[in-house]
Amino acid sequence: QVQLQESGPGLVKSSQTLSLTCTVSGGSITTNYYSWNWIRQSPGKGLEWMGAIHYSGSISLSPSLKSRISISIDTSKNQFTLQLSSVTPEDTAVYYCAAWDCSGNGCYFSYWGQGTQVTGSS
Repeated sequence: QVQLQESGPGLVKSSQTLSLTCTVSGGSITTNYYSWNWIRQSPGKGLEWMGAIHYSGSISLSPSLKSRISISIDTSKNQFTLQLSSVTPEDTAVYYCAAWDCSGNGCYFSYWGQGTQVTGSS
């Protein structure tokens, strides 16, 4: 059973960079049919996909966040990381990491972290 756990600061000052790490356990981050995603949910809003990375180095980013976001992967630690620059209070959200699983006939988010609350302070 794959498990994901987000970690990082709960409060980030405006204009600073948010850094979150997702640690994968119970499976390998180099499993070919997984890509590793960051998703957030702001208060009163739906889920927002932010970006994804595959262990091969392939990265996909949300066009609306592309100028401020970077995602990296550390296969030796079974971790992947999100960095979001120029944080504002509008970046306040619960941030989730999730596994996009293409092992079957289709693809879906098969595993999620519990989420971590991040508040962008003004």
